[in-house]
Amino acid sequence: MNNIHFSLVQDRRGMMWDLLLYVPTVIALLSMVAKLWYGGDVSLAYLFSFLACFFFIAGANRILKTRLMILPNAPVAIEIGGQATRVLMRNGDSVELLKDLRVFPDYSGRSFGLAGLDKSGQRVQFVFHKGQFRSVQDFQEIQRLLKTH
Repeated sequence: MNNIHFSLVQDRRGMMWDLLLYVPTVIALLSMVAKLWYGGDVSLAYLFSFLACFFFIAGANRILKTRLMILPNAPVAIEIGGQATRVLMRNGDSVELLKDLRVFPDYSGRSFGLAGLDKSGQRVQFVFHKGQFRSVQDFQEIQRLLKTH
């Protein structure tokens, strides 16, 4: 089997949806923090500030890594070969998934997870979105190839 290469592109439409999800959530949590802090319930304010930080970090990671592919460890391409599936990163590194390769499609059909064991036996996981592929056919084809690989 020859290596099949899929290059990924930035998903700006998905980024907008993520911004519409995470920005109001973080703002709402921070406003609750201010209300609770000045209302005298400091313990609950700490809890909501933790949640606001968590959602901010999760949203920033999702947008910068999977949607815009700006972070150094963001996947930029996938190669499916005879012995391994390779995920190429922005910083030039690559991760070869050698065994126990699993594909986890979501119910809506807009993304899928890819997990497997690398050379050192570590389990690694990646999430890919439909908007990261040049066409819907590429998105469907890579899932089909990964399931049969």
